[in-house]
Amino acid sequence: MKIPPTRKAIDEALDTYRALLDTIPDDQFDITPRDGSWSYAEVYSHILQATIGSTIAAERCANGTCGSTREGLTLVGRLALSLNYMPKVKATAEGAKIPVKKLTKEEARNLLIKCRGRLDTITDKIKDAPPHSKFKHSRFGMMNAAQWFKFILVHLKHHLRQVDRISSKLA
Repeated sequence: MKIPPTRKAIDEALDTYRALLDTIPDDQFDITPRDGSWSYAEVYSHILQATIGSTIAAERCANGTCGSTREGLTLVGRLALSLNYMPKVKATAEGAKIPVKKLTKEEARNLLIKCRGRLDTITDKIKDAPPHSKFKHSRFGMMNAAQWFKFILVHLKHHLRQVDRISSKLA
């Protein structure tokens, strides 16, 4: 995996999330669509918390502070990272440890800044990360620093499609 293009694509996705914040009407940001799916506020909560959590996992792998293993990705994980597409899956109990909340737009802006700071911290560490230092993802299996980095991009793009669906539901 090439780190600079992946980082550029992550930054572009975060730029899109930031720009969308300015286009979403304030009175619609925390409205739950009629079908019971997440509001914009809940999507932002999820993706920003997951991005921060993923940067922490990647940093642990890069620093070699998690276990060394030859275990790897699950089939779903291999497909998602190789196809750059995240299948729609139900959250596992382990994956639901970080509850979503209805953020304010200001909280979302602040978390976007925090995500960028965490990415600045880990980006240079990824290329020299030990490949067998891995941390478990609840659906994708054991992932190393580079895989966590790519997961951030795939996950951000996946939820951009969800934001589009919310727009359609609230229109």
